[in-house]
Amino acid sequence: MRFGIMFFAASSADGAQETYRTMVEAAKRADEGGLAAVWTPERHFDEFGGVFPNPALTSAALATVTRRIQLRAGSLISPLHQTVRIAEEWSAVDNLSGGRVAVSFGSGWNTNDFVLYPDRYESRHEVMREQIDTVRRLWAGDSVKLVNGSGRMTAVRLYPRPVQEQLPVWVTSSGNPQTFVNAGAAGAHLLSHLIGQDIDQLAEKIASYRRARADNGHRPEDGIVSLMLHTHLHDDADEAERRARVPFREYLRSAVVLERKSAVGGGTISGGLRMPEEEIPADVLEELLDMTYERYLRHGSLIGSPAGCLPMVERLARAGVDEVACLIDFGLTGRQIVEGIDPLVTLAGLTAQGPVE
Repeated sequence: MRFGIMFFAASSADGAQETYRTMVEAAKRADEGGLAAVWTPERHFDEFGGVFPNPALTSAALATVTRRIQLRAGSLISPLHQTVRIAEEWSAVDNLSGGRVAVSFGSGWNTNDFVLYPDRYESRHEVMREQIDTVRRLWAGDSVKLVNGSGRMTAVRLYPRPVQEQLPVWVTSSGNPQTFVNAGAAGAHLLSHLIGQDIDQLAEKIASYRRARADNGHRPEDGIVSLMLHTHLHDDADEAERRARVPFREYLRSAVVLERKSAVGGGTISGGLRMPEEEIPADVLEELLDMTYERYLRHGSLIGSPAGCLPMVERLARAGVDEVACLIDFGLTGRQIVEGIDPLVTLAGLTAQGPVE
């Protein structure tokens, strides 16, 4: 099992600059500790995640302060971007980092984000699949024909040329089984989470993903399945849980608010589901937050001590997960986030020693 760190949440109480400083310090420590990747997301126009509007920007910043860790978009909402610009920006970051970039493509779900490309909302899944193909072709050196300012077709090639011969590509799935199959058929890696699915359901979808790879001429074992888990580790498990409870509940509250905004805007919520536009009664919401936190704590997170979290990691490995994308910034202080990297490195070392007898 490999481990990376992921950022996703709202900016800290001290503002965006402090959030970025925490991101840089955590990435540097993860790099020094030998972790596999740092993922930065794409979110727009909201306190929840909006401090991360473009993962190419954050990855470019991290390229200058890290040496070996892979820099990944998790996720790039590609229908919100011009396709050639995606390839161009990530090729530049590939050069800045010495060939360390990777991109997980997502189709997006928040209808309000699509003020950038409103005509793509209904067709966003098909647009994303076409964009993955085009970016791969540009990365390989092919040209694409586009209409220029004079209305003429013009062949465009990627410059600067990337360092890596192939761009490592993930597809993000909120749990839709067809997305797992599509990712496998395309020969892409896969990024998912445990929101709306449990580990047994995930295992079935991973099996279908690997079958789809085999059916389409891709080696099943070469596909990397990455799973996002909320993570905070401390040598004292009780201390980790104490630190996490209030920030995690408030993080969940912010997520509900964001999804309500999408529902009010006429769109779906994450996972393609729909949500009533009415306010959730306050007492019901508080009960829901308590129940959700307890479910994540026991069955869907890495919150505790390194040794205490090892059985969860082993269960994920049996389900077919190859690496954990550890979401570390769900409302903890910057100091707590950075301090949590060293125990995560310890957990990575424990998993390398093999299963617990």
